Amino acid sequence: MKIRFLGTGTSQGIPVIGCNCEVCKSLDFRDQRFRTSAHIEINGKSIVIDTGPDFRMQMLRAGISHLDAVLFTHEHKDHTAGLDDIRPFNFRQNRDMPIYGRQQVIDQIKREFSYIFSEVKYPGVPRVITNVIDHAPFEVEGIRVTPIPVMHHKLPVLGFRIGDFTYITDANFISEESKKLIQGSKILVLNALQKTAHQSHFTLEEAIEQVGSLNVEQAYFTHISHKLGLHQEVEKELPEGIHLAYDGLVLNLP
Repeated sequence: MKIRFLGTGTSQGIPVIGCNCEVCKSLDFRDQRFRTSAHIEINGKSIVIDTGPDFRMQMLRAGISHLDAVLFTHEHKDHTAGLDDIRPFNFRQNRDMPIYGRQQVIDQIKREFSYIFSEVKYPGVPRVITNVIDHAPFEVEGIRVTPIPVMHHKLPVLGFRIGDFTYITDANFISEESKKLIQGSKILVLNALQKTAHQSHFTLEEAIEQVGSLNVEQAYFTHISHKLGLHQEVEKELPEGIHLAYDGLVLNLP
């Protein structure tokens, strides 16, 4: 399994428009973050988690020319807004794109991209096959995926476990039942927005505490805001086995 971080930033990305803080002005490529998304290659299959506003540039930058499916964690725009840009995959592969999400996610996508689902379609619109998922494990192109229910303030969000890899973004609460599904992962990706308290995201300290309770070999933090600090400085503060992810980082699992 190969995991590529396509984006590791929060909803505004980094740099933030009009901001002159040291993170937004940083020349370190690790401080320049697209909206959060990940690409997984496993058993010859290509899967993306979330299609945010930067999806087109993420595909180009990573050189991804084939895509088998899209998994959606939740319906917020910074995770869905780039869906229209699956069109080149429709054309290249001559097939509709399977997308997976909870019922409320699929419903939101149908509202925001109504032209995709209209009875009379404009030529060239994206072609999708919607698949409603909930808490039960499901298969994507023969790959078993286990949903991990978490809470994003009052909004239900799904993380996903594929083999020994678990991916969770936009969360500030993980139930004991969900923790059992994460236990034993070799790699955990978890959101860590900033150092100060936030109503719907784990802070850096909270994310570290979560990792300590989950019995995982390695953890990488994502969905990072410019308020967290410079990558090179925050990385030095982290316990052994925990790292900040950055755009373009590639991880490999046997």
